Amino acid sequence: MDIEERSCDVVVLGAGSTGENVADIVVRGGLSAVLVEPELVGGECSYWACMPSKALLRGTEVLAEARSVPGAAEAVTGEQDVPSTLARRDSFTSHWNDSGQVEWVRSAGIDLLRGTGRLDGERTVVVTAEDGTRIRLTARHAVAVCTGSTSATPPIDGLAGVGAWGPREATSAKEAPARLLVLGGGYVGCEMATAWQALGSQVTVLERGGRLLPRAEPQAGDAVAESLRRSSVAVRLDAEVTAARRDGTEAVLTTADGEFRGDEVLVAVGRSARTTDIGADTVGLEPGEYLAVDATLRVEGVPWLYGVGDVNGRRLLTHMGKYQARQAGAAIVARARGEQVDTSAWSPFVDTADEVATPSVVFTDPQVASVGRTAAEAEEAGLPHRVVEYPIGSVAGAALFADGYTGTAIAVVDTEREVLLGVTFVGPAVAELLHAATIAVVGEVPIARLWHAVPAYPTISEVWLRLLETYRG
Repeated sequence: MDIEERSCDVVVLGAGSTGENVADIVVRGGLSAVLVEPELVGGECSYWACMPSKALLRGTEVLAEARSVPGAAEAVTGEQDVPSTLARRDSFTSHWNDSGQVEWVRSAGIDLLRGTGRLDGERTVVVTAEDGTRIRLTARHAVAVCTGSTSATPPIDGLAGVGAWGPREATSAKEAPARLLVLGGGYVGCEMATAWQALGSQVTVLERGGRLLPRAEPQAGDAVAESLRRSSVAVRLDAEVTAARRDGTEAVLTTADGEFRGDEVLVAVGRSARTTDIGADTVGLEPGEYLAVDATLRVEGVPWLYGVGDVNGRRLLTHMGKYQARQAGAAIVARARGEQVDTSAWSPFVDTADEVATPSVVFTDPQVASVGRTAAEAEEAGLPHRVVEYPIGSVAGAALFADGYTGTAIAVVDTEREVLLGVTFVGPAVAELLHAATIAVVGEVPIARLWHAVPAYPTISEVWLRLLETYRG
């Protein structure tokens, strides 16, 4: 079959939120860009991750808040309406129709090619459409790989034959399974356990380690496990699954402690780089591996190639992909103009954001909002530090927010420089406290200065004052 030849300034592989932002920035900088996407424009976050998962969780969260306030609690006379919740979820995914996103791409002056793109040597991408039509794109300046990551599958005997859900199936399911087995106690496993238990499933979480949310502060995992158990989720820790099978319509997972049976299995044990089938080998890279990049997101050893977002394995979060897109887009434009990209002024902050000051929220009940290093990470890095905790429910704003408010604020303080290394909040609605913590950590605001950032009374933010008082003793 003949192949059509085209050229442009920049080719972007992957039209998720990261790829869209790279393309938008380079076009605003005066370059031409082609987005290549085999699925839905807008990517994982819009259709299978952030947006649908939070829509599934929001109704449960609102009901819990209402039931914690006398007067409002009496007005809650029924349970969550599952069809309405799923319908609202569908509205946030635009019913898995990307026409709105496509319209935005075109309005931004970005060309879009539907098809599978593969690298084919220097500055070249071959795009194959569903009908077999092929187009060879030659980039005058850069190719940006924004293909993201995919759900990892553990090497468990028989798991491939179970027909397990990945995160995509978990966020897009049309009805609640009667019994859901969740393999993995990270943020996806905990969020989906919270969501589907509230929507009518009997959920069992099987975590191979000793606690949920293993990368968070231990208090966070403990609080989420306790809450899940109160809501009748069976939480099994130190439960390593060794085999899986189907027994009629039942899925069966085998552990050392026995068998667990359900109607569906959600595998949520992490992510892997989506670089297996993008032609990485044609430019000297290893298929299936994350792309090693510099501060401008340029792939090491390949000066025209950029790896942006999840695909470089730095921080697998939508907001960090967008952040990296801004850095990569600016670098591509500058280099296309023949300018030197001087990263000396901002690269230390990029390293901070990507490595030690990334904010994240787990939308469980309670929420877990964190930024920066945990106490364990500070210890591992050999940093002199002190951990300060304060019960959030003791501040007036939290008591007003909900009767019996329970939560914890945890600060990890560098005792030599007296700046915050990390902050974690565990409790209802703590996600909205996180950006203040992010500014303090990224900006390395001295504790002495934070004393003069006076929190409004009565708000939950008063916990900042209590943390500082506890640190000062």
